[in-house]
Amino acid sequence: MSVPVISLALPPTPDSAGLAAHAEQLGYSHVWIYDTPALQLDVWMTLAMCAESTFTIGLGPGVLIPSLRHPLVTASAVATLEMIAPGRTAYAIGSGFTGRRALGQKPMKWTDVVAYVCQVQGLLHGDTVEIDGAHVAMIHAFGQAPHRPILVEWLIGASGPKGLAAATELGAGVFTTSPTPGFSRSALLNFGTVLDEGEDPDSVRVLEAAGPGAAVAYHALYEQKSPFLVSLPGAAEWIAAIEEVPVETRHLEIHRGHLTELNRIDRLMMTGGVAAGITRSGTAAQFRARVAEAVEGGTTEFVYQPAGPDPRREMEAFIAAVQGES
Repeated sequence: MSVPVISLALPPTPDSAGLAAHAEQLGYSHVWIYDTPALQLDVWMTLAMCAESTFTIGLGPGVLIPSLRHPLVTASAVATLEMIAPGRTAYAIGSGFTGRRALGQKPMKWTDVVAYVCQVQGLLHGDTVEIDGAHVAMIHAFGQAPHRPILVEWLIGASGPKGLAAATELGAGVFTTSPTPGFSRSALLNFGTVLDEGEDPDSVRVLEAAGPGAAVAYHALYEQKSPFLVSLPGAAEWIAAIEEVPVETRHLEIHRGHLTELNRIDRLMMTGGVAAGITRSGTAAQFRARVAEAVEGGTTEFVYQPAGPDPRREMEAFIAAVQGES
């Protein structure tokens, strides 16, 4: 099997730096840190801690939400990470899912995302750009930031035609949840757990490790008002429970625990078997087959996000499975 680059995705928590160091030891290529300030810690400070705890592994946000920061703030953050971890960074940016939905906001317009990336790129190149009707530039004195131009790799968190068009327009790679061909760097985000030999998918361990990734399908389809939601197991019970929450605070309960733990309402419908099926968890051999299928579909980088009470076990089992060591 042709094995793509194997990377890791992590929420920004107090454990992230230690997990990044462990990922480096295991042979992961890159660590992507989520930008979800309503749920976890700051993405940039976490990346800095990861950089200080590692030596060779790639690092970057995946994915940044433009509306959370002025373009100059992002440019300065990029410059800081480049100073700490030169030559091993990449930056994914998107229109916002939980990073905005948890604030009660819809995703941004892709035209605004493209404009934001262009502004940040211009600043990093050393240009003066117009932002909010004013001229803005990185006027850092010598020794206060890396010398401009600061050239970095960008990926776009895209799942639909408009996002893919934005990536093409920017000459960027993509960070997606389905295999996407046609880009020099196509990172595919995945959830789930590697089953132990003979393990019952309905076990408590599988529920806790795969459940958070599976629950996001319910969250996303509900927010998108997708009719497909009702076809998922237990969807009617989940919808009834979430719609008992007052509409003004409903978004908080939908996204509570995003990708890290099952919230109170998720547990009404989630079982280990359901979680395993939605995330396509499986044996080591099944995971290898899934990676091979993704490579055939255009994936160049397979990004895995561990969950549950023992993320180190998940990280170790996943990379061993993909590399054919179990």
